[in-house]
Amino acid sequence: MMIQAEVKDRTGWLTLDREDAANALNSDLIVQASDVLQEWRHDTAVRSIIITGAGKKVFCAGADLKERAKMKESEVWEAVASIRRFIESVYEMPQPVIAALNGHAIGGGLELALACDLRISTDQAFFSLAETGLGIIPGAGGTQRLPRLIGEQKAKEMILTGRKLAADEAEESGLILKYVPVKHLYEEASTMAGLINSRAPLAIRSAKAAVNQGMQTDLKTGLELEREQYEHTIGTEDRLEGLRAFKEKRPPEFTGR
Repeated sequence: MMIQAEVKDRTGWLTLDREDAANALNSDLIVQASDVLQEWRHDTAVRSIIITGAGKKVFCAGADLKERAKMKESEVWEAVASIRRFIESVYEMPQPVIAALNGHAIGGGLELALACDLRISTDQAFFSLAETGLGIIPGAGGTQRLPRLIGEQKAKEMILTGRKLAADEAEESGLILKYVPVKHLYEEASTMAGLINSRAPLAIRSAKAAVNQGMQTDLKTGLELEREQYEHTIGTEDRLEGLRAFKEKRPPEFTGR
């Protein structure tokens, strides 16, 4: 297996498990990871997801260039398209996805991280989009998600020059939420997931959908999308439970109904 996958305390943990190959995205890993995400997508017991990599040096180095070098030119685009589909499936997960960046995120590895909702890294990690040094461009969302996140000029600098951002600068720019020492990474990610899991799961899904969809449009349309998502929460048992718990001054017990 190229991945590890398990569900603990309502959180799905997906680990890219190719430490000897810098957790690069080859075709087998993409198929296996995509199958797991498809299963979790429809599993109401999974309220959040954490994606990480094996080892302590590299989260993911992007596409497996050794595999890519063996491909015919006609096969290359399909390989790129498969990575795009996988990364888009991460972005489109109804549950919040946390990237626990155990090390460097390079090329497609950074694009994978960008598709997650929250990014927490170790203090030793760096982040780069190195594709223009290989005669290509970022092909799995990097040219679109990165400028939306850190601004056009900083994104262009990274893409056009291959500049690496260290963890402190990545946090300052908004590329990551925070960075922590290596030994605290998974504890920090678990704590974040636990906070998400404690809240109403249908409301969490609607809130994520409202933000994701609204980011792709103008404010007026976004406000209408927010209204539609709010409507989805009105008739839920969780909303009534939230009101009861507030009145009774106790923690709510949400069931996702």
